[in-house]
Amino acid sequence: MSTPILDIRNLCIDFQQEKDFVPAVQDVSFHLMPGETVCVVGESGSGKSVTSLAIMGLLVPTARVRGSLWFWNPNRASAAVDLLQLSPDERRAYRGGQIAMIFQEPMTSLNPVYTCGAQVIEAIRLHSPLSEAEAQQQAIDLFREVKLPEPEAMMDRYPHQLSGGQIQRVMIAMALSGNPALLIADEPTTALDVTIQATILELLREIGSRRQMSVLFVTHDMGVVSEIADRVVVMYRGQVMEVASAYDLFAHPQHPYTKGLLNCRPTPERRLYRLPTVSDFMQVSTAADGSIQIEPQPRSIIDNNPRFATVSAAERADRYEDLIQQTPLLSVRHLTKRYPVRTGIWGRKSFLNAVEDVSFDVYPGETLGLVGESGCGKSTLSRVLLRLIEPTAGEVIFDGKSVFQLNESELRQLRQEMQIVFQNPYGSMDPRQSIGSALIEPMLIHHIGANHQERYQKAVALLERVGLDESAMSRMPHEFSGGQQQRICIARTLTCNPRFIICDESVSALDVSVQAQVLNLLKDLQQDFGLTYIFISHDLSVVKFVSDRIMVMNQGKIEEIGPADAIYTNPSRDYTRQLINAIPSATLEEIQQRQSRLVRA
Repeated sequence: MSTPILDIRNLCIDFQQEKDFVPAVQDVSFHLMPGETVCVVGESGSGKSVTSLAIMGLLVPTARVRGSLWFWNPNRASAAVDLLQLSPDERRAYRGGQIAMIFQEPMTSLNPVYTCGAQVIEAIRLHSPLSEAEAQQQAIDLFREVKLPEPEAMMDRYPHQLSGGQIQRVMIAMALSGNPALLIADEPTTALDVTIQATILELLREIGSRRQMSVLFVTHDMGVVSEIADRVVVMYRGQVMEVASAYDLFAHPQHPYTKGLLNCRPTPERRLYRLPTVSDFMQVSTAADGSIQIEPQPRSIIDNNPRFATVSAAERADRYEDLIQQTPLLSVRHLTKRYPVRTGIWGRKSFLNAVEDVSFDVYPGETLGLVGESGCGKSTLSRVLLRLIEPTAGEVIFDGKSVFQLNESELRQLRQEMQIVFQNPYGSMDPRQSIGSALIEPMLIHHIGANHQERYQKAVALLERVGLDESAMSRMPHEFSGGQQQRICIARTLTCNPRFIICDESVSALDVSVQAQVLNLLKDLQQDFGLTYIFISHDLSVVKFVSDRIMVMNQGKIEEIGPADAIYTNPSRDYTRQLINAIPSATLEEIQQRQSRLVRA
């Protein structure tokens, strides 16, 4: 078929702020063919989600939209329509039925007081004249199509009773309830573990192929793009930088921004001293009319820079041997944490083993990577180590002191040396407290610095060390991007002069380019301050880049622990192999084969 199902022409979107309009999307044009999967990729603020919301007609009233959005449903005998010219009532006839959308956070998209089945039935009956019983059977069939276990039982369960992957499957079933010709998926796998992400991507591929449904997939992860895309649209600051087939984009990227996105994500096959960032590939300037001008950086900046060289196997082996010759800074012995739960109609008491008989050591100056799926016990373990949660059994020795035998005063002193960086930086800060106050407060609590001026200067110095400046001291958390907020949280952690830091999924919610900046920062700070890390993540590519050793957890127990290279290249456990195989990284040959099948179809 030669007619696009979606043809976006010269789309411009501005948002009103007081008397001015701020551009969010500028002159965007691309199309989507029937049965095709197009990935829109770029960093936060590139205009990806705003474009998808414009297609759905879900922008706020203060948005000004120009251009055209031509939509044609190949399953209906009707002409193409410009969605922007439709009235709100006419637009509603397309939204949810002919065009459906899956959002990034499935839990916030479902009503917590209604069962999953009731919500899908409601969506079905909005778009069809089916009876309640017929809609119920169709909902069960949809749950079966998206491969939910026990689909009949799932009908009566509430969102909080399902895992993240199961909730996302419910959202996919709801999106399919109107039999749409176009499905928009806005970062549907960002918050999921790599294994669950792999199953969701495979599910979307299967459903798209079986239903001959077009998919517009929004993401910032080039690994995901390699697994699912037929064509790719690269966006930056509201503009389209490059449009190409998936094979051409990965084999011969043209735009420097695309090259930056492809190179700033760590690859398990080789370990660099530092990760390149997008700014290493291009220079950006703003013209008088507000348009951006991008010039490629000379390739020699990357090729001849020793910071971006590969760390040799011999060097990694020598560092590992030097580390394990030391006395451990942290020793964990037979650590267990159980939670009481009530089961059965009589409320019989039983126990859930979140962490079970865990033992390991961490050496001074080491980064121990801790990986596993959600629910494996990673975060519970980190909180027990810091005694934010009391253990059920076991022992933790930090620098010769038993953590669980310290009194309140001794524990406060210990927490100055043992710190944690959480996954959600904004949730880790008081939204009513300035950045300066947030950084100075820990120094006051631990009596660091002789006076306010000394503490203020130390806070400014730490901000500069993490890439910010003194102007941040008077600003509030909401005025910063996610990457900047995480840098502030790292600076706040350093105000206490710690020796040991737990990074609990501290980069998993960040764009790949910002993630690269924060990972480089953590490695620099480790070298400058002599820090020891436990780095928690479900992403083995990231963990392998930062870690000396990797510890794999599953169902509260340690599956295996060893040098990072050995764990990745020669895992001894099936569970570890499953995690490694789930890393999204399709080869050029696999991408070419997928596109050949599309052409034949």
